[in-house]
Amino acid sequence: MVRRGMRRVLDSQPDMEVVGEAADGLTALEQAQRLRPDVALLDVRMPRMDGLEVTRQLAGPDAVVPVRVVVVTTFDLDEYVYPALRHGASGFLLKRSGPALLVEAVRAAVNGNSLISPSITVRLLRHVVDAKPDRRALAEPLTEREIEIAGKVAEGQTNADIATLLFISAGTVKTHVAAIQRKLGVRNRVGIAVWAHEMGYATRQGF
Repeated sequence: MVRRGMRRVLDSQPDMEVVGEAADGLTALEQAQRLRPDVALLDVRMPRMDGLEVTRQLAGPDAVVPVRVVVVTTFDLDEYVYPALRHGASGFLLKRSGPALLVEAVRAAVNGNSLISPSITVRLLRHVVDAKPDRRALAEPLTEREIEIAGKVAEGQTNADIATLLFISAGTVKTHVAAIQRKLGVRNRVGIAVWAHEMGYATRQGF
């Protein structure tokens, strides 16, 4: 029933088409690897393989041909949210978030951005701040400019916002963001945000 509802919402958008459905995690993984969708919507609790493992295999650092993932679930527990983002999810929504936010999350993922349900964000950031930071040296350290931009990403600034704040072009910001992702070994801006919050480089809350 939930899948049918989501399908109706997404298929009603002029620029979206649902290309497959799955009733369990293993089938979802197989279909995503075969169909190569622009975005995969995954629940956390699924039979045969849970959504966190499917997310890791589709969007994690070891994914050969990564697929953008948005986790859509009833459960907003920290033990689900944080690992999902660590595994490369481009968004985390609660099913009660509504159709507009679902569509927005899919579009954000396609554009390389991230969307997290507002009700989760504050608690997520508190979890990040309270967690013991991983301060192991990076194989390739970030430059001062990259650290500055990582902090702005964690504050929820878009590339255009960062460009305005730092008096550089949006294209330059995009290049820096790509370099930061490569050095940190993360797939998206959420990974940058989590790292920057852990390291204390964000001065205000908000993804």
